[in-house]
Amino acid sequence: MRVLIDVFVALHIIGIAALLGGFLTQMKAMGAGTARFVPGMLHGALTMLVTGIALVGLDQADDHPVNNVKIGIKLLILVVILGIVYVKRDEEKVEKGLFAAVGGLTVVNIFIATLWT
Repeated sequence: MRVLIDVFVALHIIGIAALLGGFLTQMKAMGAGTARFVPGMLHGALTMLVTGIALVGLDQADDHPVNNVKIGIKLLILVVILGIVYVKRDEEKVEKGLFAAVGGLTVVNIFIATLWT
């Protein structure tokens, strides 16, 4: 079971890397007002959602304690990110504030995951 959990953790990290990497590659364009949500950002957010749900289920099945408040907050933030990216995915340009909000929420989610014990 531990190996399976570790595989899903790795896939979850790949998802966050795709989401954050997509944001970081568009930062210069954000300054010019031409930033857009690249497909990798949507795929990364979806990967995080699926692997996060799987991780919660696997942890509970393996009798590991799960902090439901932390998971709920992380899920809420991810659903907001996913909603914004999904709705605006076909637009050639996204407003700076909205694009920055997705990046900020992504970083907040990372800090919640790593610092909240």
